[in-house]
Amino acid sequence: MKTVLVTGGSGFIGSALVRWLLAHTDVHVVNIDKLTYAGNPESLADIEGDHRYTFIHADICDQKTMQQAFTTHKPTTVMHLAAESHVDRSIDSAAEFIQTNIVGTSVLLDTALDYWRDLDGAERDAFRFLHVSTDEVYGSLGSEGLFTEETPYDPSSPYSASKASSDHLVRAWHRTYGLPVLITNCSNNYGPRQFPEKLIPLMILSCLDDKPLPVYGTGENIRDWLYVEDHVEALWLVVSEGMPGRTYNIGGHNELRNIEVVHMICDLMDELSPSSTHASYRELITYVSDRPGHDLRYAIDASRIASELGWKPRETFETGFRKTVQWYLDNRDWWRHIQQGTYQGQRLGLKGVNNG
Repeated sequence: MKTVLVTGGSGFIGSALVRWLLAHTDVHVVNIDKLTYAGNPESLADIEGDHRYTFIHADICDQKTMQQAFTTHKPTTVMHLAAESHVDRSIDSAAEFIQTNIVGTSVLLDTALDYWRDLDGAERDAFRFLHVSTDEVYGSLGSEGLFTEETPYDPSSPYSASKASSDHLVRAWHRTYGLPVLITNCSNNYGPRQFPEKLIPLMILSCLDDKPLPVYGTGENIRDWLYVEDHVEALWLVVSEGMPGRTYNIGGHNELRNIEVVHMICDLMDELSPSSTHASYRELITYVSDRPGHDLRYAIDASRIASELGWKPRETFETGFRKTVQWYLDNRDWWRHIQQGTYQGQRLGLKGVNNG
């Protein structure tokens, strides 16, 4: 049986990947996760007893533990998703992003390289290391154009700079040492089980709690939205059939202004869970000072993965969005447990705001 080692498998995208692999393949999945605030064991509660699933509670920066994991489980594939990922948190505390996203990736690369060099024949030829990254490494687009795999890097935040650094490390390990790596850069993910500091779940839960809906600036920033199930299916396709050394952009073909997304959330919540105090949840929209270094627009050209690997998203924003809202309405225990912890929906990233 093939073994896939997933880092960050208890996070939003990682847990969706773990569940997808167990449902759609016959591989054994080893999940390595530090279980920071965003790593939620409840996201994998339904597969805990699966004999094809192993969990390791560990930090990817711990080289000894990473070496033990590779030696013990002998992965045929590494899918590296572990990362600090929220821009606002990176503004308040960049050091954690540098440690996990850059140092942690270098530890994994060194460990994977030593392991790969000791493999023989077909096992060595089949080994792959997939690094999952973000479109934010490319910086900001104007009103036209798309990010391609050749777009120069121009990160704006500590988060995107740390991911850009890790991308460069992965490419260097391929060019210098021959490690068979692949890189994906994706657009904004959304879907069930996303930590509620992100835009869509934050707005849904704020509606339910009758709290203000904070919108940065005037809400004109544009993002391309990718349903998480579409994303993880694309990741498996890339690592299974992609060309080593290649980068693949993964986008949802759903460009929307932030304020459009918030309006859609309000309107769907008005339909599915009407407010007892407001005629419409739109009345809760509150414009706040913009995020420092807030990129205007992201948009992905996903033609390479479409033409070379035959992938395209299954969900439109409308279909995936409705599934997402309904999931949060149907799974209140999941997010209530988070709200009882350290995050109650407060704004982050204020260190970069000029209040003068």
